[in-house]
Amino acid sequence: MQEDPGVTSTNERQRAAARARLEKEMAERTARARRRRRTQAIVGASAALLLVVAGTVWLVSSLGDDSATDTTTTAGAECVFTEIPADQRTPQIKDVGLPGTQQPNTGTQTLTIDTNLGPITAKVDRSQTPCTSATFTHLAEQNFFDNTKCHRLVTEGIKVLQCGDPSATGEGWRETDGTGGPSFRLAEENLPTDKRPPYPEGVIAMANSGAPGSTGSQFFIVYGDSPLDPNYTVLGTITGGMDIVKEVAAAGDDEAYAQQAGGGHPKKEVTITDLTMSAPQG
Repeated sequence: MQEDPGVTSTNERQRAAARARLEKEMAERTARARRRRRTQAIVGASAALLLVVAGTVWLVSSLGDDSATDTTTTAGAECVFTEIPADQRTPQIKDVGLPGTQQPNTGTQTLTIDTNLGPITAKVDRSQTPCTSATFTHLAEQNFFDNTKCHRLVTEGIKVLQCGDPSATGEGWRETDGTGGPSFRLAEENLPTDKRPPYPEGVIAMANSGAPGSTGSQFFIVYGDSPLDPNYTVLGTITGGMDIVKEVAAAGDDEAYAQQAGGGHPKKEVTITDLTMSAPQG
């Protein structure tokens, strides 16, 4: 059967209209999808930007911290000095203030101990003992060691001459000699745990009470290999004047400390007239 041309024409118009609506709807769907993708892309880009910004802030902060750390490591050390409470200070404690907490940890210094018998010198490496070196520098600037006597000599078992008590002055000896120091203490540095012997001839090291963090101003010069426990800061190496120390040792001691730590007051008195630390070099 043939279709009626009028009906066919109507059907075609309807199909054309349907196609047009479908194409329009598809176009709208495509446009909406495009808009959604654009929006998602913008949101995604914004989120990425926020992450980058946040990451940048974190990175800058971290770099700032690292920079500060590197500065401390390469240009200085942070030292902690513990003050002795006022009610625990004896008359043998000499208060000359505190060294600065930020100290150089590079270069070397020359320690010069002028004595009534001649000068004794030592090389000090600040990379090994930044805080102890700072302590000596500070105390020297305050004339802390001037006119003090080396109060203890040990000639048996270990061979050391001990000095650095600010109260060991004047004529004769006192029972309190060897108990003096500054009004603060600091932690030990540069312990020779891998050295045999730990304290060979020519070393200058810091005395302490035996408790951690009890280093003050007293020091000892080793004039013969000494099998001490490695609990004492090695400050430096003697570069001149060892003959003076050995001369004092040859004269012997009075055994005043024989029943305690050993040794005694040196029979040949050695008095520090001046102690200086040079500026760091290198």
